[in-house]
Amino acid sequence: MKALKWLFYVIVLVAIVIVGGSFVLPSQVTVTRSTEIAAPPEKVFAIVGDYRRFTEFSPWADIDPNTKYTIEGPDGGVGQKMTWQSDNPDVRTGSQTIVEYQAPSLVKSALDLGPMGKPTATWNLEPAGAGTKATWTLDSPLDGMVARWLGFLMFETWVGAEYEKGLARLKVAAEKP
Repeated sequence: MKALKWLFYVIVLVAIVIVGGSFVLPSQVTVTRSTEIAAPPEKVFAIVGDYRRFTEFSPWADIDPNTKYTIEGPDGGVGQKMTWQSDNPDVRTGSQTIVEYQAPSLVKSALDLGPMGKPTATWNLEPAGAGTKATWTLDSPLDGMVARWLGFLMFETWVGAEYEKGLARLKVAAEKP
């Protein structure tokens, strides 16, 4: 009987920590990664500012080579939209639309990942010596208890690692002669 009583108290304590903790965790997460690229901002911008070139740097492009991409809207700039469909649970389906476009320094996209949320991805490009400092940022609202805990526990590690892969791929693509 004593063991059941202690088990009950432990379960209640864990529930309080989980629920209470979700109220003190941030309601938004930001992940940022940067790299230096030996290419001018205009060349890097031509890659990240046009969804037709997305697979050249995307860390998710290799996860499912059978992903189907659809590009809509203008050839580049505000309103260009990319939709993808995949049966792979690590890719799923979603879309991203360019909502801000300032050549050759800024591209901001609104993502729609369905039940995974609606984050914003931003590319900031600035001259750095003879090349470019490329900074890739993801801002994601964390709505609800589960999202806040997942954001706290996984976003920086998971998204950060993928962004580092993407930046390495972008560096290779942009530095090609």
